[in-house]
Amino acid sequence: MTPLQFEAQYQSEWDELQSLLAQLRGTRKTGAPVAGDRVASLYRRACEQLALARARSYPAYIVERLNELTADAHQLIYQRQEFGIGRLRRMIGYDFPRAVRAHSPYVWLSTAVFALPMLVLGLLVYAKPELILSMVDPLTAAEFEHMYSEAEAIGRHRDASGDWTMFGFYIRNNIGIGFQCFAGGLFAGVGSLFFLAFNGAFFGAIAGFLTERGLSSTFYSFVVTHGAFELTAIVLSGAAGLRIGHALIAPGRRTRRNALIVAARESIVIVYGVTGLLVLAAAVEAFWSSARWIPLPLKYSVALCCWIVVLGYLWRQGRDAS
Repeated sequence: MTPLQFEAQYQSEWDELQSLLAQLRGTRKTGAPVAGDRVASLYRRACEQLALARARSYPAYIVERLNELTADAHQLIYQRQEFGIGRLRRMIGYDFPRAVRAHSPYVWLSTAVFALPMLVLGLLVYAKPELILSMVDPLTAAEFEHMYSEAEAIGRHRDASGDWTMFGFYIRNNIGIGFQCFAGGLFAGVGSLFFLAFNGAFFGAIAGFLTERGLSSTFYSFVVTHGAFELTAIVLSGAAGLRIGHALIAPGRRTRRNALIVAARESIVIVYGVTGLLVLAAAVEAFWSSARWIPLPLKYSVALCCWIVVLGYLWRQGRDAS
């Protein structure tokens, strides 16, 4: 097919899409209905035609027009309500859990890389407490033991303003760990694997050490509730990073650049959800986990509910909509 034949065949579709986009821009003022299905269909076809024009090295004016047309359509379709409450509700109720399920192979791999070192180091350090020094220095180990040696140490020595200070600290700390696990994917996924394994081993070693010291009640009652959000977020951050790394290693028929762009678009939905989980984890850790006046049975009951809600949400939410 020659460029002229290509242009003649699809000119009417391009004109129609351009007209519909103009109407779509005016809906904020007029409220007039626009055929959304038709816009989406023409947009997909225009993307295919753009790829074909590029592959066949058609004249620049054809490629440029299709590029501008698809860019305008993408802007209106996907970003028009980016910051609206409706967009946020869809993200929470549909997009985030659906993206997690769609990337389940990466999620399961991330879970294994995080959980196995945690379990292994936890058992080893419990059996031989001196192995804690392979993860932290003696001073840090002593600080952890002192911190959980009495309920008062992790309770409300601080006032309300201190709770807010710790809330900010926990947000910074949690997001830092999540960012490491995600951004490590840019190193062909190796960085994500390393940070997942390291954090899992660190948490496991601390848990084994404190359990052997007879501080399990104080320690687990503190971490078990916010862990439902924090540990889940870390695993999902690693899964998003592994998706990025896989795109770099095995781009398939795409160029590595295009494969990375596609992977980033898919992973960013998970990153948005992970950010929300980490903020929620920080809030629970600052205002609930540290409260010494709450009975332990109540803390463990709430923790169990949190784990069930988080896992059930990721497994079930949005399935009816899909």
